[in-house]
Order: sequence, then C-alpha cells, then structure tokens
Amino acid sequence: VQLQASGGGLVQAGDSLRLSCVASGGTISRNVMGWFRQAPGNERKFVAAIPWSGSRRNYADSLKGRSTISRDNARNTAYLQMNSLKPEDTAVYYCAARRANLNGVSLVSGDYYYWGQGTQVTVSS
Repeated sequence: VQLQASGGGLVQAGDSLRLSCVASGGTISRNVMGWFRQAPGNERKFVAAIPWSGSRRNYADSLKGRSTISRDNARNTAYLQMNSLKPEDTAVYYCAARRANLNGVSLVSGDYYYWGQGTQVTVSS
C-alpha cells in the first residue's frame, strides 16, 4: 500500500485546511488510519487516528475540538479537517496506516506500517 498525502499549504491563523490521504496498491478498508505531524527540530507527533468503522476516533489534545479525522473506504481515502489553525500547527503532516486487521487506534508512530510522504502546512500569524 502506498499513501499520498496532499492538501497542505500556506494559510493565515484562523483559516481551515483539509488534508487528504489517498491509498493505492491495496485497500485500506481494514486499516487504522492516522495522521502525525513533525515541526522542524521536533519529533514526529500524533495528531489523530480513526479505526475501520470510523467510530472511536482519537485526537491529540493540541488539536482536539479543532480537527476532524474521517475516511471514505470506497475512495480509499482518509481526511484530516483542521479549523482555527494556529502558527504552532505549522509542520509537515504525514498520513499513516497500520497493518490490516489491527484494530488499535494507536497514538504511537511505531505502530503504523505504511507512511505517506508528508504535506507541508504553514500557518502565518
């Protein structure tokens, strides 16, 4: 499975963005999907994750209430809607997938097997 993240860009504080993660080379319908981000000089950090069914979503405290993770299994795509963006949200955002049939909505990057290339989000103040 290959993942392709897109939708990043340069926005102003308070704006919204929707990131997309399209999978190819296989289905992600039985994979937990996650989003992580990495700011310069920092480690990669968990943002959000969603199980196969779309229920029991998990969010990092930093984005809780301002973001929504979703998926469209028919389109083999996961999304991350981010609202009220802040300069501290500036980072490269990565989508990731756990191996199929693992049901834990993990916050740990090491639990994810497939990774996209990342999309840059820059929020100006």
